[in-house]
Amino acid sequence: MQHNSPAQLATRDRQALQTFSQENLRPIYRYVYSQVRNREEAEDLTSQIFIKAVRTIDHGCNPQITRNWLFQVARTTIADYWRVNYRFATSSLDALLEVGWERPAEEAFPVISSRPADRAQHILSALPERYQEVLACRFLLNLSIRETALRLGETEDNVKVLQFRALKRAADLKGLQFHERS
Repeated sequence: MQHNSPAQLATRDRQALQTFSQENLRPIYRYVYSQVRNREEAEDLTSQIFIKAVRTIDHGCNPQITRNWLFQVARTTIADYWRVNYRFATSSLDALLEVGWERPAEEAFPVISSRPADRAQHILSALPERYQEVLACRFLLNLSIRETALRLGETEDNVKVLQFRALKRAADLKGLQFHERS
């Protein structure tokens, strides 16, 4: 039985970590960017995700399981980001009316851009988070059904159902927006 010195073990761990980072950095960053739509925030969140991963990574684990776990860390980190940075105080309508709040005029509401990319982003952001994840994996990251299933920890059949429902909901939202404008 061959014994490795601590220096050899440290070198092997560094190499494994470097390989892990090189293989996963780009897909994690693209996923994070698709969720926050801000380069600086995406970079910061991606580094937070990898810092969390480095602390608990098991290099002996199956690479696909490790990658799925990494995406779960990414989803949790993004959810924490939204919770911390975009928490709004809530008030009841009665309390707002008592302090003199008036409903904004109709023209105060933003008009949805006529650019297809802006409309698509608006519709995507109105979908439930799980639907957004499936559509981001399938159409922004160009992953197959199988790759999406592995990334989300779902079966391929569930991914197909989620994708179908997400696209149907998106089409319903698009139709709603079209009718609101006309």
